[in-house]
Amino acid sequence: MGKKGSLLKELPILVVVALVVSLFIKSFLVQFFYIPSGSMENTLQIKDRVAVNKVPFISDTIKRGDVVVFRDPNNWLPEPYENSTNQFVAKAKSALVTVGVLPNPAKQYLVKRVIGVGGDRVVCCTMDGKLTINGVEVTEPYIFAGNKPSEMNFDVTVPKGKLWVMGDHRGASADSRYHQEDINKGFVPESKVSGRVVGVIWPFKHITYVPRVDVLTK
Repeated sequence: MGKKGSLLKELPILVVVALVVSLFIKSFLVQFFYIPSGSMENTLQIKDRVAVNKVPFISDTIKRGDVVVFRDPNNWLPEPYENSTNQFVAKAKSALVTVGVLPNPAKQYLVKRVIGVGGDRVVCCTMDGKLTINGVEVTEPYIFAGNKPSEMNFDVTVPKGKLWVMGDHRGASADSRYHQEDINKGFVPESKVSGRVVGVIWPFKHITYVPRVDVLTK
């Protein structure tokens, strides 16, 4: 009886500790996100759950070829719509958001691949239909089968502290190319990046590591 009473007294403390640890992991180590669209196919599939590593972004720089999750920089996405009227479901979702299992719907996120970093000149397309970075033609092995590097021509120089991002499924991605008229001219501020996608964790058949693919080695 004494042990059971002691456990009941300690239970609230254990719950608080678990929540603190969960919040710490969410804030500084890893967070999980749901993939709602096909803009990153075939690297990421619709309904995949991905793990995002936040640690490198504390001490390291974001590099070309990283697949990153970032906050919507300037109304790239429509306003979120919550269609659940069930209070229990709403509270459960809120709890999962708090502990980092689900992203905050009020803070809308996107996932794209970093093509250009500060100082890079990214141009598309050459006479051969290739994308160039700093004057070097690159072959992108991750592009969705049958897609061109871009159906839209562009010539941009990435400002310091900003990123040029594109989806791997170029024909189904409203990325930097389509937001050149906004306040950031299509660039994503590095401060908006939550972290780098390191792997798919669900569904089971899709579990895989997502590597950085820097097509520009010079």
